[in-house]
Amino acid sequence: MIVTASIAEVRRARWRDHQESWGFVPTMGYLHEGHISLVRRAAGENTRVAASIYVNPTQFAPTEDLTSYPRDLDRDLALLEAEGVDLVFTPDDEIMYPTGFQTAVILRELPRYLEGAARPNHFEGVATVVTKLFHIVQPDRAYFGQKDAQQAAVLLQMVRDLNFDLQMVICPIVREPDGLALSSRNKYLDPADREAAVILSRALADARVAYEDGQRDGEILRTIMRARIATEPRARLDYVSAADPQTLVELHEIETGVLLSMAVFFGRTRLIDNVLLPA
Repeated sequence: MIVTASIAEVRRARWRDHQESWGFVPTMGYLHEGHISLVRRAAGENTRVAASIYVNPTQFAPTEDLTSYPRDLDRDLALLEAEGVDLVFTPDDEIMYPTGFQTAVILRELPRYLEGAARPNHFEGVATVVTKLFHIVQPDRAYFGQKDAQQAAVLLQMVRDLNFDLQMVICPIVREPDGLALSSRNKYLDPADREAAVILSRALADARVAYEDGQRDGEILRTIMRARIATEPRARLDYVSAADPQTLVELHEIETGVLLSMAVFFGRTRLIDNVLLPA
């Protein structure tokens, strides 16, 4: 496995054999089974797999503590090597944002909603760093999780708008046995909050049952989710949403499917979760 912080070395490895197909899994490290599921999907659909590990500072708000984001590079590399990953790009800030850097990738509409309303400039940082990673690695396919549903929507739009020559693959959420979606931020939960955090998946399940029973009123689905969250005293609701899966605009009468999502605080830890329901 090649591990490098050098853009030139990534490109040499990527183009050593033009007949190889490359799958790419961008990460911020502190890997869990959700990340590994993306790696395995990439390995099953490509002859080579690349990953990146980079905690991108431009997607953190001033109120978010970049320095406390969990990191364990040696553990991450061991996990990737065990999965047969061929190339891992591990740049630092000076490589990704050298002195004088002044370019950003900005989407006009999608970042206004959901996470974007709570985290200004977050998706500008995401879109910019992923654009750079795509240009550096030049993969045939790129793999992201449905867990970050708005990120997936933003990046799908960006790839379409900017004519990237790659296939975006959005993979299912990986969950703990009790339903909690895997996240690097779960490590911040104390035992009581960890137990309480299953309320997210239960709230989504309540709304899903109503939807599958024929409920198509978006506000009623949002009310169902709010009501379940309210039963957990350790949970502090940020938002619930029943939105169009592509535009992320809140829906009233649902006709062509819906993205149910939410963000909830447990102490200082903010967790997100979602479920995508078809028409």
